[in-house]
Amino acid sequence: MARSDVPFSPDDEVHTSAPPQAGTRRRPAVAEAEPPDLDPRLLDLDEEDEAPFLRAQKRVPVRRGVVPRKTANRLKQGGMALAALAVLCAIATEMYRYGAHSWRFRLESSDQIEILGIENVTRAQVIEAMGADIGRNLFFVPLDERKKQLEQIPWVESASVMRYLPDRLRIVIQERTPVAFVQIGSKISLIDGNGVIMELPPGSFQKYSFPVIVGMSESEPLSTRAPRMKMYQRLIAELDGNGAQNSRALSEVDLSDPEDVKVVAGDAGGDVLVHLGNSNFLQRFQVYQAHVQEWRQQFQKLDSVDLRYDREVIVNPDSSKEPPIKTPLRTWRAKRRK
Repeated sequence: MARSDVPFSPDDEVHTSAPPQAGTRRRPAVAEAEPPDLDPRLLDLDEEDEAPFLRAQKRVPVRRGVVPRKTANRLKQGGMALAALAVLCAIATEMYRYGAHSWRFRLESSDQIEILGIENVTRAQVIEAMGADIGRNLFFVPLDERKKQLEQIPWVESASVMRYLPDRLRIVIQERTPVAFVQIGSKISLIDGNGVIMELPPGSFQKYSFPVIVGMSESEPLSTRAPRMKMYQRLIAELDGNGAQNSRALSEVDLSDPEDVKVVAGDAGGDVLVHLGNSNFLQRFQVYQAHVQEWRQQFQKLDSVDLRYDREVIVNPDSSKEPPIKTPLRTWRAKRRK
């Protein structure tokens, strides 16, 4: 075997097999072909198709402001509201200054005070209560305080004071309604259903037809007179409940004892003091009316009658000269049925 003088390199292929036989054609060695260069983007796409999970796409960064848009809108609206409020406050301040110092809103005289609803209250009494406001700015008149002062006038039950721009006051008075005369000492006055005593109005053309209530004192508080007047109103309501107007026969009503209401009933034969107790006023007064003439014939003088008891009548219980006489009521009821 001939020795080869060709230098050997590691890349050369060593053939250890037998040489090819004669007559056979050796195939040329073909180098292994390398794959063609491909675009890396296409490789990436292929890899993504073959990946079992999709990768998140890269987000595009967005620039944001320091304050979110929603908060910015709110701040803008709040700023506009504050600006509007400031403008309104400025306008209100100017209006207040104008109203407080302008001569247009000043009460120069009592002619600018309108008074409605007075009949027994005099205008002088009302102006006296409002006198401190003459020359004062209309907006500085204390309406509630003046209302309380007006309601301290005995004839005034309620009052309202109103401002009328630019320079007028209107006062509306609700007067009390008298229900009886009342004797306090030697003085006769009027009294309403709540026990408030009113002076007789001077120069009044109105005529009152009431009985006179006795048994009250000037030192009596209103809390004591009020329940007595409730008793009086119940008495009048029962006596006049059937439309007979029996209260017209009464000249006096004594309310000193809440357990025994005493009335002075008068007719052609004279006045009689009748004890009615504190209930059944109409029934007991009808007994008196039915038998008063019989009692006058039976007794020489009839000063008083006590009808508080169901089965007997006590004649002249208040007389100091003659002893009281007890008479059964049963016979009179029998005569009344006949």
